[in-house]
Amino acid sequence: MTLDLIEAESGPDPTATLIVLHGLGADGNDFVPVCEELGLDGAGAVRFVFPHAPQRPVTINGGYRMRAWYDILGADLVRREDEAGLRASQREIEALIARERGRGIASARIVLMGFSQGCAMALMTGLRHPERLAGIAGLSGYLPLADTTAAERHPANADLPIFLAHGQRDPVVPIARAQASRQALVALGHRVEWHDYPMEHSVCLPEIADLNRWLLKVLG
Repeated sequence: MTLDLIEAESGPDPTATLIVLHGLGADGNDFVPVCEELGLDGAGAVRFVFPHAPQRPVTINGGYRMRAWYDILGADLVRREDEAGLRASQREIEALIARERGRGIASARIVLMGFSQGCAMALMTGLRHPERLAGIAGLSGYLPLADTTAAERHPANADLPIFLAHGQRDPVVPIARAQASRQALVALGHRVEWHDYPMEHSVCLPEIADLNRWLLKVLG
């Protein structure tokens, strides 16, 4: 594993892990306050892992270097995708999962969660992971490499529960893109819990409450 990261634990000897993937230009610190609002005592002690994406030039931002899980080649998001960057970050996230397995956390007690680009990476990695996970929580994002998902997803996670939440006024990832991702996942047989909120490309308190209930369900 080569990613830098920060960690927090809700109690000693955690038995579950939430790997949280930030969005473009942020870092692992971005979602620490959100996770501090989660009340997951009913699921036992939880380890929160907040990795920092690598620094890379981002085409849509004029080649400016920033933390990004992959390059964004255009505003359309899916017409031209940085497949090499996506797959490289997938390998890094797989290494994070393996690290948690090595620390004694069962794969079925690991949730991948992400915002925006982090949502894309959580969906891409979780659906292809060869061991059953607890679930995927995707906030304000979309399904990347959608055309390859059916062929590449692993049977172990064929019916993985998925939480998707999005802002109704999101100017960065239009809600139509997220709705298309939801439809694609439902067509593949996934149990998708969908929520949308009167917000832009952000997170809101009702969303955190809905996420909290879902996490307690999949980790309970």
